[in-house]
Amino acid sequence: MPEKVIMTEDEIRRVLVRISHEVLENNDGSNDLVLIGVHTRGVPLAHRIAAVIKKAEGADVPVGSLDIGLHRDDLQYLETPPAIRPTDIPAGITGKNVVLVDDVLFTGRSIRAAMDALIDFGRPQRIQLAVLIDRGHRELPIRANFVGRNIPSSKDERIQLRLKETDGKDEVVVTNNMAKQGAMQAQ
Repeated sequence: MPEKVIMTEDEIRRVLVRISHEVLENNDGSNDLVLIGVHTRGVPLAHRIAAVIKKAEGADVPVGSLDIGLHRDDLQYLETPPAIRPTDIPAGITGKNVVLVDDVLFTGRSIRAAMDALIDFGRPQRIQLAVLIDRGHRELPIRANFVGRNIPSSKDERIQLRLKETDGKDEVVVTNNMAKQGAMQAQ
């Protein structure tokens, strides 16, 4: 299957506006709210949500970034260690309502690692999860509080978010992993 666009720039923008308002509603406003983006694409998503909240409430919500590389449960199986990116957690997450922001929720393993990593920096009042895409196939009992779109997929498919900040354009695409693997093996 060739690459297929399943969300456009406008659809992504609208979904992020909705998620932002759901976050505000679920947290009774922006007081004691902290957004933490999971590297890589969760970071710009967290900043975009904070911008919508700023426009809606006039409040600056602290935004941080979180690297989960050393908290992965598959480190022993990797041929090369994961690239470590900077973690920047706003001071004082203890007692705060933290919203972890990520791009695609799949097995739940990345979010488990993110929660482990986050706890190293304090004890939030609660941790919530906002994702742009939930594609199913959970291997751990993890569920997002805020979901942009549920996109059922097969395990053979790959769903990828592209953002202007990291990829030059905003879109969500689906491709077939098996076709990619076959092409790589043929090389």
